[in-house]
Amino acid sequence: MRLLHFVLLNRLARWGLLVLLPLTCCVNLLKPAHGFRAPAPDTAPNYALESNWAALPTRRDSADAVPRAAGLRDGQTTAAADVFFIYPTTYFWRGHWNAAVGNVRLNRFTDRTTLFNQASAFNAAGRIYAPRYRQATLYSFFDKQGPDGQQALDLAYTDVKAAFQYYLAHYNQGRPIIIAGHSQGATHATRLLHDFFDHDPALRKRLVAAYLIGGQVKTNEYQTIRPCPDSLATGCFVAWNTSERGFDYAPYNGLAATNPLTWTLDTLRAPAARNRGGVGPHMKRIDAHITDAQVHGGLLWITPPNVRGYPRLFVPGYPELRHSFHAADIGLFYMNLRENAAARVRAWQRANR
Repeated sequence: MRLLHFVLLNRLARWGLLVLLPLTCCVNLLKPAHGFRAPAPDTAPNYALESNWAALPTRRDSADAVPRAAGLRDGQTTAAADVFFIYPTTYFWRGHWNAAVGNVRLNRFTDRTTLFNQASAFNAAGRIYAPRYRQATLYSFFDKQGPDGQQALDLAYTDVKAAFQYYLAHYNQGRPIIIAGHSQGATHATRLLHDFFDHDPALRKRLVAAYLIGGQVKTNEYQTIRPCPDSLATGCFVAWNTSERGFDYAPYNGLAATNPLTWTLDTLRAPAARNRGGVGPHMKRIDAHITDAQVHGGLLWITPPNVRGYPRLFVPGYPELRHSFHAADIGLFYMNLRENAAARVRAWQRANR
């Protein structure tokens, strides 16, 4: 088991993978050794403590990073909006169903991967707030034998919800909001929209957009919030799951899928020429025109890139996922996402003068 963890973490560090990555053994070996056990209420994170935030706009952190390219900068100091970012799964151990918020090694790893090359895509659009939370372990998404996996995800969401409540009460001050998350983060962000925005017209009016990337969001997920129809629509959500062109995955039929090269919902293929640039795990360069994109059957089809740093998914025991580029959902479209988030904030400002 220690060898598995060693290989896994080395691959993560080298590729900057985020969740559902190439594993070297059966997923079942990552199953926690015991059933889910609800922790005592007093172990929940206190979000009045800055240490329980992975990113805050008032300090230097990994969300401040920008790719090494001329003209790009962290714009949080003067940003008109806020970004509430929920990072994806970075906890893979089998010792517990949920990670400890105070796990220094895990937090360091989370910061140099997901905060660095995902949350940073939004630092031109808003001030980034990213709470640390008791994230569910990777196996929770594959648990088919009982309620343990869902209970772990529910616990993780209680932290995210508490952090958002604290953010609204102490940080937001009436500013427009972007909600963003990837994978497990998108799962929790989807629930936030249900609990806070779908039935609250006043708060919904402050919603610039929700970026629910790598999650499973139905087209009719909400009563009042719809998928964004174009690049400048506000008060709506975008979502996509990236997969190799030519392959279908039935469970994704009916899910919302946005083309991040056109920001539309149609099924037309957008050529790679419209891709402003992807970034690999270390953001040392911007790979312009890295891939095309086309919505198909609830997926976002792409032509596999011929540049290292954007690996496809391989999970033994789940052959239907072998064509997925889930780990690169954001990286492949980093510059388009960065520019679109800022453009939507400007559109929101024009509409709410």
